[in-house]
Amino acid sequence: MRLIVVGCEYSGVTTLIDGLYAWGNDREIHYHLDDHFTIPDAYHLDAEEQKGMLDMLPAIKERFQRFQIVYHVRLLHKFDHILMGGFHIEEMVYGPRYYYPGINIHIREYEPDMPKNVILTHLYARPEVIRSRMKAHPHPFPLVPSEEVSEILQRFEEEVAQSWIHRKFAIDTSDLTPSQLLDTFLEQSVPYLNTRDMLTRMHSM
Repeated sequence: MRLIVVGCEYSGVTTLIDGLYAWGNDREIHYHLDDHFTIPDAYHLDAEEQKGMLDMLPAIKERFQRFQIVYHVRLLHKFDHILMGGFHIEEMVYGPRYYYPGINIHIREYEPDMPKNVILTHLYARPEVIRSRMKAHPHPFPLVPSEEVSEILQRFEEEVAQSWIHRKFAIDTSDLTPSQLLDTFLEQSVPYLNTRDMLTRMHSM
């Protein structure tokens, strides 16, 4: 399964792909996972490197993000089982607003180069739930200000609606535990699986 999961910060993107990664390993389905598109990269960089990434000039941030999106389109073709957190949709929402204001970007051009069986899943939650999660579990480098949550939620909805990826669906995570989110995804994704992925899913049960 080739999956892109997107959504506002604290909507459950990392929770879902980490859960799928563990679920797959338990069933000998080994996913390639990339969830490092939010600046700074909290997965592979130490504190000094993260600060250096934050301090990059806006035009350099845009160029770096564009280059890594192109590289990961290649990875979507390389791996039969791959999980992407945020990826190009997140870049369209966050990039011009938080990373490089005033620089126009175009993400739709990358989608025709993606495999046809990519699934796009949009996670969202009620604004008050997002704000509650922010307070309860603050990120080391928070990105979305509390007062902008509603607008960012709307922007993700708009970008997903405009996406040329045909296999796409949304999940409201407001009242779901991590295990319920995983179960909900596994159930709702079934109509979007191709034959190979359906057989893989059936053999893993």
